[in-house]
Amino acid sequence: MLISTNQALFRALCLTLLLPLLFGCAAREIHDSLSGSTAQRLVTHSIDDLMRELPESDFGGLSGQRLFIESAFIEGSPLMQYADRRLATELRGRFDIDVVAERDQADQVLSVFYTSLGTDAGHLGFSIPLGIVPGVGEAVRINLITLEQFHGVAEMYYFLGESGTEMRGRTLQARTRTDAVGLPIITIPISNIDRD
Repeated sequence: MLISTNQALFRALCLTLLLPLLFGCAAREIHDSLSGSTAQRLVTHSIDDLMRELPESDFGGLSGQRLFIESAFIEGSPLMQYADRRLATELRGRFDIDVVAERDQADQVLSVFYTSLGTDAGHLGFSIPLGIVPGVGEAVRINLITLEQFHGVAEMYYFLGESGTEMRGRTLQARTRTDAVGLPIITIPISNIDRD
């Protein structure tokens, strides 16, 4: 039995409309801007959680000692300065460590390497990308059903000792999430970054 021309055109049109769904199933974006309050809160909460993970086994024995902190990140940034201040506050408050400003005043040196301080976003599921339509932004899409993810990530590892190289600590990571289910007309939050 032969397929009529109308049926063939209809099938070709359906296939053309379904192809964007196959290509629009998952994506991840890295955000380098912290201009919005949500992005700022995600990162700062992640840094706060990261510092709370500092292990007692590595820092508990340094109570009463003077510690100099030297840190590194891919590039100097206000986020690194913020993380350094939060680290010094945690060391003082939780472990009673005297954080000093000069290396030659210190009994111990903490060399910190931040591997991530920022946000990332992604979506998983089915959506129709509209970036192929002239005049519409590349990232615009219609969600059919997606999991929208926006995360703040803070990660670091460190060396500790008299010269700052004697003992390597484990890699610590903290992730703060705000996720939602995206539908064609509404987005439903499934996690919230608000804290008690």
